[in-house]
Amino acid sequence: MVDVSVDQVTGTVDKARTRARERLLGAGLELFGVYGFAQTSERALCETAGVPEEVLREEFGSREGVLTALHNQVTTNGLRAAERALLSEGMDDCPMAERFRRLFDAYVSAVTRDLREARVTFVEVLGVSPAVDEHCKRWRDLWADFLTGEAERAAVRGEAEERDHRVVVMVMVGTVHELMAHHARRPRRARPEEVSAELTQLGLAMLGTESAG
Repeated sequence: MVDVSVDQVTGTVDKARTRARERLLGAGLELFGVYGFAQTSERALCETAGVPEEVLREEFGSREGVLTALHNQVTTNGLRAAERALLSEGMDDCPMAERFRRLFDAYVSAVTRDLREARVTFVEVLGVSPAVDEHCKRWRDLWADFLTGEAERAAVRGEAEERDHRVVVMVMVGTVHELMAHHARRPRRARPEEVSAELTQLGLAMLGTESAG
């Protein structure tokens, strides 16, 4: 008689759930990123993932849950890449224009390395539902906090105007997402350095720095 512990059974179930989630996320990336969210049914998503529709409901609730999970993954990668850039060696000694360039270089590279990820993150999440809109707003608020801190540090160094940067940064974050959506829709893929240069000039201009010109 084979002695199977509760921990072994639980571990097997957890692994199966993890594989199912990964397959659903992979199917969502392919279908949403190539054909679009609106054109993808839950049945097609599950058939592509090779899982029953009950598994989709258990793990993500709906195809919207898969969409927001994919958005979380890509946006988290972008934010972490930007954070690593700001913490990199020598960054504190760089002028603001160079810091912004490095920040946006890291961010753009992280979120555009896969065209499907870029489309899901900046195009397919738009106008899906109030719940997805609220999810995206929370991420924009996180980015606003992150960039407001950088703007305030720049003001202390005398590189940006002394003022309440929160409103300006929130407008900038919205504009950044619109610009990324524009590039994600274009049939010709813009080079990451081109997008990064546009974002850098935008950020410097909106924060009122002398390096924007």
